Amino acid sequence: MDQNQQSKEQQKREYQQIAAKHEEKRPIGINCLKAFIIGGLICTFGQAVQNFYMYFFDFTEKTAGDPTVATLIFIAILLTGFGVYRRFGQFAGAGSAVPVTGFANSMASAAIEFRTEGLVLGTGSNMFKLAGSVIVFGTVAAFVIALIRTLLGM
Repeated sequence: MDQNQQSKEQQKREYQQIAAKHEEKRPIGINCLKAFIIGGLICTFGQAVQNFYMYFFDFTEKTAGDPTVATLIFIAILLTGFGVYRRFGQFAGAGSAVPVTGFANSMASAAIEFRTEGLVLGTGSNMFKLAGSVIVFGTVAAFVIALIRTLLGM
């Protein structure tokens, strides 16, 4: 290693030490509690929507799932469009990201952010950068679980 590169490495280490001293400590316990409570409230709201469909529209527990998810996605996209979900997510952290509403927010945010680049190359391609990885992971996870269930069933 030459002298210049060693000097840069030393500066980098010194900077990291100074930055670590001044970094604000995150309240991990409080953040976990907020995420748990907010995520639970979103799921409780989803259950209330499902009960609404079952009571007023005569759905069964099985058939009420699809309109419930569609309603939650619609509400999340609407709140994202009005800028409410971003502030909500900053407070709730992972609690707002884990349910299906978090995925809908991510998709809508990408669509809104890149709309000036065009419908296909802006909105479409950037929106599905996120969706592609989620869909691939979900498909692979479903395959692995189905394989395990099949092997255990034999």
